[in-house]
Amino acid sequence: MKNLHVFTVVPNLPKKIQRLSELFYNLYWNWDHEALELFIRIEHELWDKVNHNPMVLLGKINQKRLEELSEDEGFVTHLERILTKFYYYRREKTWFDIVHGGQYQNLVIAYFSAEFGLAESLPIYSGGLGILAGDHLKSASDLGVPIVGMGLLYQQGYFRQYLNIDGWQQESYPKNDFYNMCIESVKTEDNKPLTISVDFPGRQVKAAIWNVQVGRIHLYLLDTNILENSLEDRKITDQLYGGDLEMRIKQEILLGIGGVRALRALKINPTIFHLNEGHSAFLSVERIRLLMEENNLSFDEAYKACKASNIFTTHTSVPAGIDIFPPFLIEKYFNGFYQKMAIDFDTFMGLGRMNVPNNGEPFNMAILAIKTTVFRNGVSKLHGIVSRKMWKGLWPELNEEEIPIKSITNGVHVRSWISHEMENLLTRYLGPSWINNPADQSVWNNISKIPSSELWRVHERRRELLVVYVREKLQNQIRERGGSMSEIIQSEQVLNPEAFTIGFARIFASYKRATLIFNDPDRLEKILNNKER
Repeated sequence: MKNLHVFTVVPNLPKKIQRLSELFYNLYWNWDHEALELFIRIEHELWDKVNHNPMVLLGKINQKRLEELSEDEGFVTHLERILTKFYYYRREKTWFDIVHGGQYQNLVIAYFSAEFGLAESLPIYSGGLGILAGDHLKSASDLGVPIVGMGLLYQQGYFRQYLNIDGWQQESYPKNDFYNMCIESVKTEDNKPLTISVDFPGRQVKAAIWNVQVGRIHLYLLDTNILENSLEDRKITDQLYGGDLEMRIKQEILLGIGGVRALRALKINPTIFHLNEGHSAFLSVERIRLLMEENNLSFDEAYKACKASNIFTTHTSVPAGIDIFPPFLIEKYFNGFYQKMAIDFDTFMGLGRMNVPNNGEPFNMAILAIKTTVFRNGVSKLHGIVSRKMWKGLWPELNEEEIPIKSITNGVHVRSWISHEMENLLTRYLGPSWINNPADQSVWNNISKIPSSELWRVHERRRELLVVYVREKLQNQIRERGGSMSEIIQSEQVLNPEAFTIGFARIFASYKRATLIFNDPDRLEKILNNKER
C-alpha cells in the first residue's frame, strides 16, 4: 500500500493583508481579544472547525475570500491596529524592567513542566498542571519576568473524550501536525534542525527542539519522533501520560536530563531552575554531574550548588499522583550515570527515598525534587499544610509546622480567562492599567464603581452563550453517535440559563470532594426541588 500524505496549501496573502502572517508564530493573539476577533472575522464557522488554529484556517480558506478581506477597509484597519499594539507590547518597558531590571539584569529562570496549556491549537496538556504552566508563561510575558519554558512536544497529546452509540465514554488520540501549528523548528547555523542526545541503555536517543513564542517568552519543546531514532524511541514523545512505567521514566529522563542539555545547546545559562511538579526532577542529577565535571567539584559540593538554585512546586495532594519507579528501572536507566557522579547505586537511590537505608523502597520523583531544591511550595495554604504532613518524614527532627514547604496560592492569567465583554467593562471603569500594569494592586480600588446591574448583565449574557454552546456541542455529539431526531430536538432545551448550575469537567478526582454535596441530604433536597432555583 502506498504511503498517504496530507498537504496543506497556504493561499497567497494579498499585499494589503500580507502582514497577517506576523501574528501566526506568537501566541500573543491567543489572549488578545481584538486579535482573536480578527481571525474569527476571516471565517467564523471555519475558525471553530479548525480548533482555533490560524495556520490551518488560512490553509483551508478560499483565495477569493482573502482577496475580499484585502479590499475590506475595516478588516485592513483592524489588522494594522493589532500589529501596532503587538509592536509596542514587545518593545515597551515592563513591570520587571521598571522594578527589578537594574538589580537582576542577568537573571534567567528555566521553568520545566511535563505539560503547558497555552491554546486549544497546541494540545500538549491535559488539565490543571498544564493550564497553570501556560498561565505562568503568559503572565511572565506581560510582566517581563525573564523565564524560558522547557517541556515535551507530544505527537498525540492527551486523549479526547466522546460518547459512543451506547453512551459510553471513549477516547480518541488525534495526531498533532507540527508543521501546521504555531510552532517553529529550531535550526542550527547551517539551517539544519537543532538536536540533542540523551544516553539510554545501549544507545543514544536524539530529540529535535521546537520553539513556541509566548509573547515575550520562549517555550522550548523536545521531540523524539525523528528519523535518527528507532521506531520504539520515536514513541517516547507520543502521548502525554501514556504508556507504562518504563515509558514514563523515558519521558522524564528526556524532560529533565534532555531539557538541561537543550538549554546548553541553545546557549541559555539559567540562574534558577523551577520544577513544576516532580516529572522533571532528573534535571538535578544532570546538573550535579555537569557541576562535578566542569568545576572539579565533589558530589557533595555539586549537590549543594545545584540545590541552591533549584525550586520546586508540588501540586499533588495524594501519594497515588506521584511517579514512583522500582529499583530495577533506576538501575537499568542510570547504570553508569551515577558512576560519573562518583557515587554508588544505593546513594543514588537515596536521593529518591524517604528512608534511605531501606533497599526495598522505590525511587520517588517528588522526594528527589524536594531533596534537590532550596525552596518548595504547595499551591494554596491548605495544600501547604497537606504537603507538610505528607513529607514530614524527610525532616523527623522538626515539628510539622516547621517543615520547609511553603505555599503560594495559584493565580491565573486574567486576560485568558475573561470574556471580551468583561474586558471592555473593566477597561471602561478601571482604565487600561489593569491590562498594562497588572502588578499594581491599587488599580482594583475602583472595582466598586462598576454598577451591579452592568456587571450582572454581562454575567447573564455570558451564561446564556455558555448554554447555547453546550447545546450545540450536545447536538453534534448526538448526530455523531447516530442519535434520533427526537434526541436532537430534546437537546435544544437542555440547561436553563436562569438556573444555578454546577458542573464538573475533565478529571473527577477524589480530592475534589464531589460527595460533599451529599453531606446534608435534607438541604440538598430543598435546593433540588425548589422550582425557582
